[in-house]
Amino acid sequence: MAKLTTAELIEAFKELTLIELSEFVKAFEETFEVTAAAPVAAAAAPVAGAAAAEEVEEKSEFDVILEAAGDKKIQVIKEVRALTSLGLKEAKDLVDEAPKAVLEGVAKEAAEKAKAALEGAGATVTVK
Repeated sequence: MAKLTTAELIEAFKELTLIELSEFVKAFEETFEVTAAAPVAAAAAPVAGAAAAEEVEEKSEFDVILEAAGDKKIQVIKEVRALTSLGLKEAKDLVDEAPKAVLEGVAKEAAEKAKAALEGAGATVTVK
């Protein structure tokens, strides 16, 4: 039997569905009597301080906060609806209650796109 390289294995895994990959992981765990779960409690305590410092530097989730609607309130409401899939009344209420979070826990790219869209409509926006 030919030995597969790491790159070949990764390519083979890319072709599997999530269900097939999950079944593979279960079979692997049973065959080799290991678990794929990371040990959390044992390593978490000594590394907690370092992990907290890394989280501040490598923030992966951002909130898009609408500070003010500006002069073009209707355009801002339209952008909020497009970004959040809220109904007209809910989007209007969100804009009226500014400062208010429009999106929470989104990726940096999505937060930047949302900020640009809302600012393009005339709103004042911050990303936290």
